[in-house]
Amino acid sequence: MIALYESVESLDKRAVETFAMSEELLMEHAAIAIEREIVRRFDRGEVLIVCGAGDNGADGLALARLLSMRGGFKPKVYAPFGVNSPLGKRQLERVRALGIAEVSAVEPSDIAIDALFGGGLNRKLDENAAGVVKAIDDMRAFKIACDIPSGVDKDGNFDICAKMDLTVTMGAPKLALFNDKVKDRVGEIIVADLGIPREAYAAQADAFLLEIGDLRPPFRGKQDSHKGTYGHLAVVMGDKNGAALLSAMAALRFGAGLTTVISKERHIHLPFDLIQAQKPAETTKAIALGMGLGEAYLDEELLEMVGDLPAVIDADALSRPIIGALLERNAPSILTPHPKEFALLLKRCGMGDYKVADIQDKRMALALEFGKAFPNAVLVLKGANTIIASGARRFINPHGTPALAKGGSGDALAGMIGALLAQGYDPLHSAIHASLAHAMAAKRYEGTDFSMLPTDLIAALKTL
Repeated sequence: MIALYESVESLDKRAVETFAMSEELLMEHAAIAIEREIVRRFDRGEVLIVCGAGDNGADGLALARLLSMRGGFKPKVYAPFGVNSPLGKRQLERVRALGIAEVSAVEPSDIAIDALFGGGLNRKLDENAAGVVKAIDDMRAFKIACDIPSGVDKDGNFDICAKMDLTVTMGAPKLALFNDKVKDRVGEIIVADLGIPREAYAAQADAFLLEIGDLRPPFRGKQDSHKGTYGHLAVVMGDKNGAALLSAMAALRFGAGLTTVISKERHIHLPFDLIQAQKPAETTKAIALGMGLGEAYLDEELLEMVGDLPAVIDADALSRPIIGALLERNAPSILTPHPKEFALLLKRCGMGDYKVADIQDKRMALALEFGKAFPNAVLVLKGANTIIASGARRFINPHGTPALAKGGSGDALAGMIGALLAQGYDPLHSAIHASLAHAMAAKRYEGTDFSMLPTDLIAALKTL
């Protein structure tokens, strides 16, 4: 689990004031980090370094000096807006003293470095800057962003941004790099250490990047156990029974000792693995509802059924009037919306009227706002980078794949979260570990990414 930050300006200040690091020394380590990644991948080539007027551009100028000492590499510098920062002017003096080429336009190269703005951008690009970024995007080169691709703001939004093969971000990873909208632009993300241990450099964080190594599957280490040891999950079946069945089967596959489908009708074609009943049994430890719910139950019926059980609330249940009462219970709730459902949920909770595009622009901030408003709930905002919000903390899962972009994948996730709840995981860790397992199972699928079915995803859980 890696700490994430909106900005590292305060961390840079701490490095200078607490650890006696100079800004120039931090810059040197930033340039060394990019040089290291270039040398790892290439043994020669022309390198165009596009430098901005500030310290991000100065990082690029320092990189040009380092590459000039590497046999086989031919760095050239393009500074379309001049060099204004004191450190940048000092780095430019060194570049000129070494006779490194300065060019007057974006020109063909094997490798292109975007060192225009980095994490310092707090405005939209003007016409001239946008033209430079577009020229970088049009290049046929291996592209590397210094810190953050130029054009991306602190929320991870952009009007124009070159598509990178690699982003080397400085000191600590930034939240902006994990907004859904920028996922196809940042490429591989590497965090550059700036000369002191990252643990010492970092400060207290309230956002974290989940790693595959954080996953704790529900392995069974107790020999003296039975089905009741591993919990009993109830899954409410509504008008579209396939969704609930996927949730129930995912729950069984993810370790729930018993899974009961709750339905007003008896279904003769239900898989033999599942129990069916009209109401939850007294042994039920958790309940999942909303998947394909439709209008099958009145709100009063649902509220009575859920009672004080820990609940996974998905899909249709998120926009029903009952949601307020469910969130007011003493028992925990885990809500699992996709962006459209989150917009409906926010409206139902009186937190604003948003379009899906608004949700995607502000998903980090809105997830945090929801978490603070409902500290007894855990939000799982699904997407290319799933956000798990609990109180003032956010956890980002960046490991999902396009294979999951298919109806039923979310139903499986709801069942997996419910399975962990039933097995005794707390709500936050039920969401974290199920989300990671969901992503890992998709990666384990051996077919083409467009061919994976929800049933394939559930089957892949056995490979974790």
